[in-house]
Parts: sequence; structure tokens; C-alpha cells
Amino acid sequence: MEEIFKDIRRYIDSQREPMLALWEELVNTESGSRQLEGVEAVCNILRRELEGAGAKTRVIPMENAGGVLVAEWNADSPNAPLLFIGHMDTVFKEGAARDNPFRIDENGYAHGPGVLDMKAGLVIAVYAIKALAELGFTARPIKCIFAGDEENLHMFSDAKQAMQAEAVGALAAFNFETGYMDNRFVVGRKGGGPVKLTVHGTASHSGIAPEKGRSAILEAAHKIVALEACNDFARGRLINCGKISGGMGENTIPDLCTINIGIRFPTTEIKNEIMEALEQATAHSTVPDTWAELDTSRLMNCMDTTDGVMALFGHLKRTATTCGFGEIDCFQVGGLSDSGITVACGVPTVCGMGARGEGNHTPDEYAEVESLFQRCILAACAAFSLKDDFADQ
Repeated sequence: MEEIFKDIRRYIDSQREPMLALWEELVNTESGSRQLEGVEAVCNILRRELEGAGAKTRVIPMENAGGVLVAEWNADSPNAPLLFIGHMDTVFKEGAARDNPFRIDENGYAHGPGVLDMKAGLVIAVYAIKALAELGFTARPIKCIFAGDEENLHMFSDAKQAMQAEAVGALAAFNFETGYMDNRFVVGRKGGGPVKLTVHGTASHSGIAPEKGRSAILEAAHKIVALEACNDFARGRLINCGKISGGMGENTIPDLCTINIGIRFPTTEIKNEIMEALEQATAHSTVPDTWAELDTSRLMNCMDTTDGVMALFGHLKRTATTCGFGEIDCFQVGGLSDSGITVACGVPTVCGMGARGEGNHTPDEYAEVESLFQRCILAACAAFSLKDDFADQ
């Protein structure tokens, strides 16, 4: 196996210039979540590269967002696939690449919008597959699932459902999100996101016929008190009623009030507790003749730290030592990612496989260039040596 790993290293070392060129092309192709033409352009670049490596590609279109790119390499293998997952969009507005184009400074750091989150990770995933193709690897399929709207939590699309359907039955997954500077890889992430609770009442003139009104704002106040009482910060259970809106003026009893709520949860168990509290608050009314509706469509699953996740990290850790990458560790983080989708499907996942760097979502975002090559070698070696019984090793 060590000889194979040396061959992988030699191949990646020979591809440094093409990898940097692809990275530059992706970063300078703007793809903010609402820049649908830009997301499509990034998708087409990736299709070109992956098809050149022998993958079959298809796009699952989304009506109001960038599509989901699916690429299947070595699809004729009867074994369960290894997933490479990530996203093609960024948080940046139009013009960001013009003002802050891709460049590498004298310290070996690359700059530009999305250079770290996560266009470096896309380059790593593509060239890990190219390395496997160069070595004639046929043990299992590699399946890429790249979303077009991860940065806005898939709020305008059905991408979560599409990704879930594509992930079912896979052996394991690597997510090429941002890598951390201390070489810790992510084995757990909080879930959460925005929730909207809309309360309906009956409007009436507050002076002429107050008895005919049913105040949606008053009912919302009762619901807010009940929900905030459910917080348990020590366990990571967070329900934040962060914004309320409703009513038309002080002389009208309000018939509508909307509560925008942010929730966070570290485990599926705590998510279920929060969902129960939200559903109870929605169903129960203190003010007679009021009713409410709940929208949780924008929630992201947490990435539970399952036994399978830790077994996959164990494989990655052994590979890192054998292939010369060095010692690595793991941890849990608060940020959301699509790793929650795959873990919820029963697919062990390790996240943070992308290049190392800092400053995500800011104009100062940067990535360590050397880590682009190091992480690609690690990913290819880990894919090559992954066995069906990795959980028992």
C-alpha cells in the first residue's frame, strides 16, 4: 500500500500547475447562491474536468436555485460507492471576483471570493478522482454530489431531498468543506437554521369593537414565552425568537403576527425535543379563536457523531500516518453543512476535507496553497485504501 501511496503523491505533484489553474478558474467564476448563471458556469467547469477523468455527469435541476451536480466515476463496479460531497456556490455578491481576484501572495496563501469555502475543496475532489483513474483503481465507484445553493441553506430549492436520494446506499462520504489550520477534521456539526411561526387572529377596531378582535400579537407573545422557556444552553438546545412582526397600528387588533426563530441543536435527540416544543406551541392557543402554522423547511440536519463516523475517521487517521500526511485529530463544530444530510441517511461522513485556511465568508478569506496538494493526496489515498469493513478495523 505504501508504494501505491507514493504513486498517488507523484501524480499529484505532477499536477500542481493544472490544479492551480483550475482553482483560479473556479474562484474567478463568480457563483453567489443567487447568481444562478455563475453557479451553472462552475457546474460546467466541473463537468468538463470530471468527464475528462471518465465520470458520467448529470445535473438535477432546481427551479429557483443552482442545480445539484452528480458525477459517477467507475459506476460499473458492483460495490457501494464512496461519496465526495460539497457545494458550488459562495456567499459573495456580484463583482467580488473583479474586486478581489484569485492570487497567491508571497507567504503561499491564495486569496479570492470562495477560495477556501469551498472552491479549493472542489479542486481536491476532482484531482483525487483523477489520481485514482491514473492508478487504474477499480475497487469501488466514486460519486460526487455537489449542491448549487448550500450557502443559503437550500432555502429556495429541493436540493436537500435530491442529495438525500443520491446518498442512500453509499458506504461512506468525504465532505470537502473548509479544512482547519490545526489538521483537525470534523466528525460532528450542530444542526439548525431559521424557523417561521405565523399566528392568525381576527382584526377589529380596537375602540369600536374590541370584543370582536382576536389578537395574533397577544397569542404570539404567549408562544414566545413558552418557547424561550425551553432553552437549555448547557445541552446545546437553543430556541431564539429573534424577530416578530405584525399588526397595522395601535387602533386595530392585529390579525397576523410572524415570529422568526433561530434554532440550534447538537444531536438528533435534542432536535426532536425542539421540534416537539415548536409543534406544541403551534397547536396550543391561549387566545381563543387564534391558530398558527409552522415552517421548518429551511432547517439543516445536525451531523451526529455516530460510531460509523468515528470508524471512518479512524481509517482517515491511519491513512494520514501511512501516506506521510502526519498526525491528525478530530472535533465537533457549530457550523452547518450538508454532512448532516449524509449522516442522517446512515452514511458515515468525515467533513473538513478541503484546503486549510481561515476567514470564511469575508473578503479576507484565504487558503494555504500547499495544503491543496497535501489534502488531495490524503483524500486519494484514503479512497484507495477504504474497505467495505472499515468499521471493523
